[in-house]
Amino acid sequence: MASNPARGGAAALRKLIDDVVAANRILANQGVLDAYGHVSARHPLDPKRFLISRSLAPELVTAKDIMDLDYDGNPPKGDSRSSYLERFIHAEVYRARPDVMAVVHSHAASVIPFASSQIKLRPIYHMSGFLGSGPSVFDIRRKFGNTDMLVRNRAQGLALARILGNDSIALMRGHGYVAVAASMPVAVYRAIFTERNALLQQSALAMGGAVRFLNDEEAVLAEASVRGTITRPWELWRKKALSA
Repeated sequence: MASNPARGGAAALRKLIDDVVAANRILANQGVLDAYGHVSARHPLDPKRFLISRSLAPELVTAKDIMDLDYDGNPPKGDSRSSYLERFIHAEVYRARPDVMAVVHSHAASVIPFASSQIKLRPIYHMSGFLGSGPSVFDIRRKFGNTDMLVRNRAQGLALARILGNDSIALMRGHGYVAVAASMPVAVYRAIFTERNALLQQSALAMGGAVRFLNDEEAVLAEASVRGTITRPWELWRKKALSA
């Protein structure tokens, strides 16, 4: 029997919506998101659109809350629900990075000091090899002067996407960070372990003395090794979050 492309596309869309919901719940359950922050996924049927919740606390997100936005942050005609003010973070990253399929924006408190000081966030253990030599910092004031720190339009989103470049993580001074990946499980993993690495690095620095970070080659090798096991934590986190 011949396959039905339309049916297959609808199934892929339903699955991805479920993954976006799960990602919101996981990141809230793990303390990476609270009432703020958001998660998105590139639309499986139209690469110039993305799926993201309406403006809602991540822990409360359900499938019916997921919106379909274009690169300009606009929903289809007739969808009048409020979307996140910072949807332009997601839109401009997807526009700039065809390889990115999922984006997480978090305000995790442990990461903020590294975005607002001279101390660089660097991988301190094998679970955070994706941090490489340390993420760049987006300072919105350098280009846009004094603002409320939010990425509210295309120009600000584009400036952030340029700082991110081809990296997995970008920090945001006085704000938080962005994690991206070629799949939702990996983006969620990176968001969680960015926060955990920040906590560990702060603990190591507080002990005094020199901190031995992963060097560039160790980071690459560790990241490649861990990436092959991402389904293990994803399935565990998903089960815990959706049953909470």
